[in-house]
Amino acid sequence: MRRVRPRSALRLDLRLLVPVVIAWPVVAFWGLVAPVWLVTTAAVVALALGVLTGVAGTTRRPSEQPGARGALPRGAETRAPRTAGRPGLRAVAAAAAVLGLLLGAAAGHRAVRTAGPVEALASDRAVVTLDAVVAAEPRAVRGSGPAGAGRPAPAVTVVRLEVSQVTGRGRTTSVSAPVLVIGRGPAWTAMRWHDHVRLVVRLGPAEPGDDVVAVATPKGPVQVVAGAGGVFEAADTVRDRFRSATTALWPDARGLVPALVVGDTSQTPLDLTAAMLDTGLSHLSAVSGSNVTFVLAAVLWLCGLVGVRRRWRPPVAALGLLGFVVLARPEPSVVRAAVMGLVGLLALSTSRRRAGVPALAGAIAVMLVWDPWLARSYGFALSSVATLGLLVLAQPWGRTIARRLPGRLKPLGPVLAIPVAAQAVCAPLVVPLQGSVSVVAVLANLLAAPFVAPTTVVGVVVALVSVLWVTGAGWLAWAAAVPAQAIAAVARWSADLPFGSIGWGDSAGAAVLLALLTAGVVATAPWAWHRTRHRPTVALAVVVLTAGVGLPTAPIAWPPPGWAVIACDVGQGDGLVVDNGGGHVVVIDSGPDPAAMRSCLDRLGARAVDLVVLTHYHADHVGGLAAVLELPVAEIRASPVLDPPAEATRVARLAAAAKVPMGELRAGQQLTVGAVTADVWWPARRIDAGSVPNNGSVVLTMHVRGISILLAGDIEREAAAQVLKEAERDPRLWGHIDVLKVAHHGSSNRDDRLLDRVDGRLALISVGEGNDYGHPAPATLDALQQRGFEVHRTDLEGDVAVVAEGGEVRAVGR
Repeated sequence: MRRVRPRSALRLDLRLLVPVVIAWPVVAFWGLVAPVWLVTTAAVVALALGVLTGVAGTTRRPSEQPGARGALPRGAETRAPRTAGRPGLRAVAAAAAVLGLLLGAAAGHRAVRTAGPVEALASDRAVVTLDAVVAAEPRAVRGSGPAGAGRPAPAVTVVRLEVSQVTGRGRTTSVSAPVLVIGRGPAWTAMRWHDHVRLVVRLGPAEPGDDVVAVATPKGPVQVVAGAGGVFEAADTVRDRFRSATTALWPDARGLVPALVVGDTSQTPLDLTAAMLDTGLSHLSAVSGSNVTFVLAAVLWLCGLVGVRRRWRPPVAALGLLGFVVLARPEPSVVRAAVMGLVGLLALSTSRRRAGVPALAGAIAVMLVWDPWLARSYGFALSSVATLGLLVLAQPWGRTIARRLPGRLKPLGPVLAIPVAAQAVCAPLVVPLQGSVSVVAVLANLLAAPFVAPTTVVGVVVALVSVLWVTGAGWLAWAAAVPAQAIAAVARWSADLPFGSIGWGDSAGAAVLLALLTAGVVATAPWAWHRTRHRPTVALAVVVLTAGVGLPTAPIAWPPPGWAVIACDVGQGDGLVVDNGGGHVVVIDSGPDPAAMRSCLDRLGARAVDLVVLTHYHADHVGGLAAVLELPVAEIRASPVLDPPAEATRVARLAAAAKVPMGELRAGQQLTVGAVTADVWWPARRIDAGSVPNNGSVVLTMHVRGISILLAGDIEREAAAQVLKEAERDPRLWGHIDVLKVAHHGSSNRDDRLLDRVDGRLALISVGEGNDYGHPAPATLDALQQRGFEVHRTDLEGDVAVVAEGGEVRAVGR
């Protein structure tokens, strides 16, 4: 006889998860930015409410009191619940208690971090001496300014420090404050996690709600006072020897094996990182919950193989997990992965599966108490949601898929269900980051999944062997290199597939819409499958209609009718084209690559260039000039700030070789080129603060077809303040502005007062996909969104055209 599982065993226990989900956004969007005293008050009120409602919810009703009318007969108490209670009040009590706990933790952490003078010194931009501990692995990125001809971009290293002592303004104070330092030079890259350092910096304020108290710029060399010591020093030695053991591998494997095992991405090729991001495989190139699950599963399997008794296996697994966390560095991301890995392993246990959701909710609550700023972490949100999808959806979907597979393929049901479930629950969270929905993510994860476990497990063995014998570990590393190379091949192949993603938008509304659509599809899928089997013609018609609506048609009809300005997709740089009628155009900057600029001009059918404006001489704005000069060019006008000199010289030579006259643009000048006119606002002088080339950018308002566009170049705060002063002197010249070309690819080094002066609500950001500058900065996107701007980005939409149609100004992506 078939065994029927009781209904209660199929229900999800959401009693703790729902309060955590309610409290999470309150902490993220209010508890970390509101005044500490107000957050503390709210925490006390919530806890008090939780206690009162909890007591009321567990009080027995009058009918259940002994001796009351209708009371239970003597002896029946053992059969009835001890307290019937009120489920609604208990739910309110749980939500209030969790909210009070998390708000109290946030207030406590913030009070500790802001105690002392660091925040005030940062507001004054004071120069101070810090004694600190390196709290996270130094992260090297390219400099804020592009490279000149024959010169690499200056190295920039971002380091998070936990400051223990600050000396400034004649006082030395003991503190506990996280500070983000942006340094240059090999000394910063050479620092290790948990090194004790002393340095002189200029402090600056952090963004509200940031997980650091201040941002610092070094004013001298950093001094390493002491190393991590003890077990952490030993872990560093293992990491170094592990890195040495993998140096002979293929480039992709040399980057991926350390990345999957210990989160070391320093050797991963940039193009592979971009491909994995595009295909939804980026979670593999860092320590994640799946890696932890594989390691724990391998330890438990090894325990069974060598005959370790069952009761001793959990302590051995815990010890293995502790060693793995120490090896990968116990930073917040690694600790988060370890916790989610434990919950994931619980989800795979048939005997404890029902405890999975409460365990996940408890883990989230504990992590948010430990570090409330995880509430603002996309990585933490993705890990939590992915684990929830594994707990709730993977097994029933796996069973459903297995029933429809041939006999020998039925074991693949759960394997196929895991990436599908993860993509379904994570897609709404990924949309605000990428602005698109990956179509190939599920396929890429399915193809890569068989290679993740062997790479991780063999990689851990390589790391351990390297402690005793680096050469032997190097031979063994090839066993991990083969599956790692397969993962890289899947990422690169999937990234090259046409229509690999669907543009969706990066707003909160777009994310909510995708979440609702996903929930609707999941809820109606069984009904749709049933109807499809009985009415295949209707199903085919729906598929054809959806494909007809969803497939992109813009490339066929490009440029759109009525276009005035197009921001070309030239990668990490600026390249804009203004229509001047009859195939004639005006070009503002030419991007970093001649091929990309040439393709854009060809798509627009440009036959002649009436004017080229070069806002400044960074390579990402003038690198593609040679392609523009392949067309007849009437004139080049550029910034008078000839910095960097090598690029300025190269541009002058190109202009001379093409016999194109070249001049300067300065504040106060006006231009008229055919139907296009412009007012130049900057530069009026050279600014030596900040980036000299960026602050020397040409800033102008261009008027074409009744549209006014503010082209802000790459100006930073200093130049933006001067532009605003010029505008205040004669507001009539500033006039109405319809479109803003956001400065410096959306860098956070900005002056928001410039945004306030723009009347229109259309913003263009010319930026490269997967760039490692962090452009556009989340803070800049937030500032634009708060002011109601409709943001369009070339990294997400390709070429972006500004169109004037029926008195309306709108943007169209290619």
